[in-house]
Amino acid sequence: MTDHSAEPVLADAEALETLQRLRGSIDNVDAALVYLLAERFRATKQVGKLKAEHGMPASDPAREEQQLARLRRLAIDAELDPEFAQKWFSFVVAEVIRHHVEAAEER
Repeated sequence: MTDHSAEPVLADAEALETLQRLRGSIDNVDAALVYLLAERFRATKQVGKLKAEHGMPASDPAREEQQLARLRRLAIDAELDPEFAQKWFSFVVAEVIRHHVEAAEER
């Protein structure tokens, strides 16, 4: 019986080195994304507190629409699927709004 979950056997050491280098690059990007998202959420939590203090709504549909259009353009420029960028943005915004609602409830 063959174990299909095992790493495929690579033909040569050069291919293995390339695979390890690419995975290292992916790991670095993943780490950077985590830290960037953390920074983004620190800023949006401050926005949520400010909105709560001034009785502003948690969601700003006009701002979200502008940002979505901007991110879709950036995705196209970066050769990233704009539909993927939109899904990511929608996911993040939903979490931000949840934080803003929580901040308003704490007031």
